[in-house]
Amino acid sequence: MRQKISEQIEIPSGITCEVSNKILKCKKDSIELSKKIDAPCLNTSLKENKIFLECPSGNKKDFKTIKSYIAHIKNMFSGLEKEYVYKLESCNVHFPMTLKVEGPRVIISNFLGEKTPRFAQISPGVKVDIKAQKITVTSHDKDLAGQTAANLEKATKIKNRDRRIFQDGIYLVERPEGAK
Repeated sequence: MRQKISEQIEIPSGITCEVSNKILKCKKDSIELSKKIDAPCLNTSLKENKIFLECPSGNKKDFKTIKSYIAHIKNMFSGLEKEYVYKLESCNVHFPMTLKVEGPRVIISNFLGEKTPRFAQISPGVKVDIKAQKITVTSHDKDLAGQTAANLEKATKIKNRDRRIFQDGIYLVERPEGAK
């Protein structure tokens, strides 16, 4: 059954928001985050220090979409307050791999003795620090930090070998609070 669905989220003090062309921009001090809110029937508006997400004629699927966008907006608000930090570790059993950040990617050399290096893309606005075996990924944008951590794990994925023996790779050790 289709009915009008409307949800609202209050903007915390010190944060300014604006909506234009289905892009929500939130800013606090010098930190600015943006999120594209693009669903077919979803209308986004700002009124009286609140963000309204409305669907004039929606169903359960539209309601789930609105709730997902509300979760993303809350992550943006908490990202403006503090950075999200993902901690990863590189594990070498067979060959010592070397990691280094070069521009917008991480270069993984000598992984399992391979002659050609592997690469992991770093999303814009994300900082990657490598200290020996410890890798720290930080960003104010939770989506970008999580994607960069996933790129690092995916770059060292081993196929067609026994995972019990070949345990080399980069693995997520610690997530930010509230991350699933």
